[in-house]
Amino acid sequence: MSTPVISSREADVLALLGEHLSNAEIAARLFISVRTVESHVSSLLRKLAVPDRRALSRRAAEFAPVQMAAPVLPAPLTAFVGRVRERGELAEALKKHRQVTAVGPGGVGKTRLALAVAAELAGDFADGVRFVDLAPVTDPGRVGAAVAAALGVGEQPGRGIDDSVFAVLADRQTLLVWDNCEQIRDGVAPFLERLLAACPRVRVLVTSRARLMVPFERVFPVPPLSRAGGGDSEAVELFLERSAAVGLSWDPSVRDTVVALCERLDGMALAIELAAARCPTLGLDGLVAGLSDQLRILAGGPRAADRHRSVRAVLDWSHDLLEPADRALLRRVSVFVVPFTAEAAAELAGFAPLDPAAVADGLAGLAEQSLLTVTPSASGTRYRALETIRQYGAERLDEAGETEAVRSRHVEWCLDRAAGLLDAGGADWRARFDAVAEDLRAALAWAAEQPRLRADAHRLALSLAESAFTRNLPGESQQRYEQAAALAGADADAGESLRLAAAVAGCRRLGDDMFRLHRAAAEAARRAGDLAGAGRDLAAAATVAYRFSSEFTRIPAVEEVMALLEEARKLSGAGAADPDPSAAGPSAFAPGPSAADLSAFAPGPSAADPSASAAVALAEAAVLADAFGAVQGATDNTVEETIALAERAVALAHSAGDPVAESAALDALSGARSWAGDSFAAAAAARRRIDLLTPLPPTPARTHELLDALAMASGTALGAGGLAEARRWGRQLAGHPLLAEVGHHATSWLLVADAFAGRVGEVLTGSGRFLDAWERGGRQQSFSLGPAAASVAMVHGLRGDRAAREEWLGIVDRAGTSEEYRHGYGAILDAMVLLHDGDAAEALDRLAPEPEQVWKWVTWIWLHWYVALRAEASVLAGHPDARARTAAARSLVAGNPVATAHVDRADALLDGDLPRLLAAAKAFEAAGSRYQSARTLLLAGDEHAAAGAAVLAELGLGR
Repeated sequence: MSTPVISSREADVLALLGEHLSNAEIAARLFISVRTVESHVSSLLRKLAVPDRRALSRRAAEFAPVQMAAPVLPAPLTAFVGRVRERGELAEALKKHRQVTAVGPGGVGKTRLALAVAAELAGDFADGVRFVDLAPVTDPGRVGAAVAAALGVGEQPGRGIDDSVFAVLADRQTLLVWDNCEQIRDGVAPFLERLLAACPRVRVLVTSRARLMVPFERVFPVPPLSRAGGGDSEAVELFLERSAAVGLSWDPSVRDTVVALCERLDGMALAIELAAARCPTLGLDGLVAGLSDQLRILAGGPRAADRHRSVRAVLDWSHDLLEPADRALLRRVSVFVVPFTAEAAAELAGFAPLDPAAVADGLAGLAEQSLLTVTPSASGTRYRALETIRQYGAERLDEAGETEAVRSRHVEWCLDRAAGLLDAGGADWRARFDAVAEDLRAALAWAAEQPRLRADAHRLALSLAESAFTRNLPGESQQRYEQAAALAGADADAGESLRLAAAVAGCRRLGDDMFRLHRAAAEAARRAGDLAGAGRDLAAAATVAYRFSSEFTRIPAVEEVMALLEEARKLSGAGAADPDPSAAGPSAFAPGPSAADLSAFAPGPSAADPSASAAVALAEAAVLADAFGAVQGATDNTVEETIALAERAVALAHSAGDPVAESAALDALSGARSWAGDSFAAAAAARRRIDLLTPLPPTPARTHELLDALAMASGTALGAGGLAEARRWGRQLAGHPLLAEVGHHATSWLLVADAFAGRVGEVLTGSGRFLDAWERGGRQQSFSLGPAAASVAMVHGLRGDRAAREEWLGIVDRAGTSEEYRHGYGAILDAMVLLHDGDAAEALDRLAPEPEQVWKWVTWIWLHWYVALRAEASVLAGHPDARARTAAARSLVAGNPVATAHVDRADALLDGDLPRLLAAAKAFEAAGSRYQSARTLLLAGDEHAAAGAAVLAELGLGR
C-alpha cells in the first residue's frame, strides 16, 4: 500500500500530535490558529485512514519531524562568559516590561548578553523567540522588512510589509531580539511603537548604543565585565578562555598581570578579546608593553567615556600592529554590510598597496586577530566584521581618503552582482539574492547621494527592483522602481519606471498606488513631449479606477475619472464618445434592443499611437459602460453597448500588438459577456487571456495580468460547468511563485472548484492552507475569499459537521460581503446543503428571487448554478411553476454539462422517469461531479440508493 502524501505543514502537526500536544499547544508552536490545526487534524484523519487522535499520535514516527519556519537564535561560535548578575536582572526586566533596551558603548557585550538572556527565557514564550540583526540595514524604512524576514512572513496583497508583521504577531506571545539598532533609530522607534500597540503579547529586547525614546521603553545599561574578585573575575575569565581558544595556557604566577590588564581595559569585552587574540604573537609581556602607550589616554575623564575609549585604544593599537596591506584590507572591507567571500574582497579591495592575490591570506590573518569573524555558509567561507569594528574601519577608510574610491568600487561590484542575478537562474537563486541584497541596498543608498553616480544609482535601482520582484518582495520592488524614476536622467525613462511600479502595485492589490503611479507616468510622458504616451497613461489610470475599484481605500470620484478620460482622448487624438451613460436604457439581464444609439460610442479619428488608442478604448469600456462591474459603476448602461465597447478595445489592442493590453481588454469583454448571461463567451475570453500571456517573460505587468487571468479563467470555467478546467486553472494559480506567501488568495478558486466537484478530501486539505494564510494576512476581505470560505462551509455541511460549518460561515462573514453571500454564491451553496439534507422547501426559499432580481450577484460565475438549482428545488418542493422553471433553466444552461444534468434530474424527478434519472447520474459522473452523481442515485432509490451511499462514503460524505 502506498504511503499517503501529506503536506509539510500536516507533517508538522502530525509530529506534534506524536508529542501528545493539544490543538492549542500545536497552534502556539507553529504560529497558526487552533481552527487551522483542527483542519489539518481532520485532513490527517482522512488521509491516514485512522479513527482518532490517539491513532494519529502512534503514526507520527513514520513522518518527518517538525521543521521550524525560522531559526530561533544564532549560535555564537565562542562560549559565553560570566554576567550572572546582569543576566538575572535583564531577565527580570523583560518579565516586567514589554520593551527593554540594553544600552552601552560598542564592544561592551550587549549582543552576547541579549542572546544569553533570550535563550534562558525562550521557554516562557509560547510562540518562541526570533532574532533580528539590524546591523546590515541602512534604510530606516526597512525595519519592518527585516523583522518580517526573521519571522518568515511574506507581504500580503493590499497591505504593506509592516502591517503583515503586525497581523501575524497580533495574538502571539513572542520575544523579539533586535540587535544593533543605533544606526537606524529613526526607523526602529516608530515601528516599535506601532508594534507594541498592535501586538499586546509581544515583548522586544533591543540592543543599542543609545535609548530609543519610545513609550514602554525600559533602559538597561550594560556595564563592562566585572573585575571584582581579582583573578577570579569575569573579565579575567574571559581573557583566559579566549587565550585558551588560541592554544595558550597560563601559569598562575601571571594572573596578577592579567588582572591588571583587564582592569586597564576597563572590562570591555571586545577590548579583552582583541588583546587575547594578540597573545600568541606578542606574549603577555609584549601585550602589556604594547598597550601601555595607547591606554594612557584613559587618565582622567568620565568613566563612561573611558570605557568607550578603551575599545578605541585597543582597536587603534591592533590596527597599528598590522602591515600596511592588512590595514588597507580591514578598512576597505568595512563597506560590506553582510558576510563576504574572499573573492568579493579581492575584487573590491585589491588595488595598491594591496595585491589581489594576497587578499585571502590577509583575511585569514585578520580573523586570527579577531578583527574579522569567519562565517561558514552553503556557498563557502565568508567573513564579517563585528559592527563596532566595521564602523571603526569606515572611519579609517575616510581618514585614508579612500571612501569615495572604495565605495565607488562597491557600487560597481553591486552592479555586476545585480546583473548576474538577473542573468542566471537556478535553484539557489533565492539564496544568492539574500546573500548580496543588503549590500545592493547600501550601495544604492550611497550612490543615490552622489551626483556623479546618478546613472549608476538609476541602473542599480532598476536591477534591485527587478530582482526584488523575482524574489517575491513586491513592496520593495515598487519602492525601487519609484526610486529609479526619481533617479532617471530622462523623463521617458522615469515614465517607464513609474509604469513598472504601477504594475507591481497591481500585483500587491493597491488600487490607490496604481492610480497615482499611472498619473505620475503621464506627467513624465508629457514632460518628455510624448503626448500620446501621456494619453495612454491617463487612460490606464481611468481604467484602474473602475477595473480594480475593490482594491482602493479611496475610490476616485466619478467626475475626476471622467476628466482623466477626456484629457486622455485629447492627448492621444482619439475621438470623443458620449460620456453620459444616462442616455442608455435600464440594465437588462439578457441583451435586448439598445435604448441608446451605439453611434454615440463610435470611435473618432484614429489616434496616431495605436497603444494610446487601445488604452482610451479600454477606459471607455470601463468607465462609460462599466464592463468590469465597478463598485462605483452605474447600472443603467445596456449590455449591447458594453459588449460593443469591449470588443472595440480588444480589436485595437490586438492591432497595437500588445498582448498585455489585449488581455486587459479581453477581461472587459469577459465581464461584458457575463452581464449578457453568456457564460460560455465569458469563459472563452478568459482562456484567450492565458494563451496570450503564457509565452511572455514574467514582467510585473504580465504577472499582474496572468494572476488575474488565472483567477478569472478558473471562475468562468466553473460558471460554464467545466469543473476539470476550473481545477486546472485553480491549480496553476495556487502554484504561482508570487502567491507562495498568500495561500488564501492562491487557493481560493481551487477550493471553490474542488467543492463543486465534490472533492471533499482536497477541500479539507486546502482549507488548512487557506485559513492559515488568511489569518496571517490579517483576515482580509475579497470578492474571491468569501466564495472560497463558503465552499468549505458547504463541504462541512454535506459531511454533517455542523460545528465546522458554523465556524466557516463565520469566516465568510469577514472574508466576503453580505450582499454577495445573501443573493449570490451563498444562496447556491446553502441550497446544496439543504437539498442534501432533504429540506427542499428551505432550499427553494434561499433561491426564491427571480434571476433578474439578483442578476448583479449571480452573473459571471453563478448564473447557471442558480437557475438549475432553483429549478430542482422547485420540483422537489412541489412548486406550481416547477415545470416552467425547468424549461427556462434548460434553455439558459444549454451546453453546461453539470447544470444540464441538474435540469435533467429535475425533469426526471418531476416525471418519475427512472431511466432518465440514471442517465443524469452518468452525466454528472462524466462531467466530473461524483457527488451529484451519487446524490442522483440516492434519489433513484432501491438498489441505486445503496450504490450512491457507497460513493458518498468513499468521498467522505457518509453520515
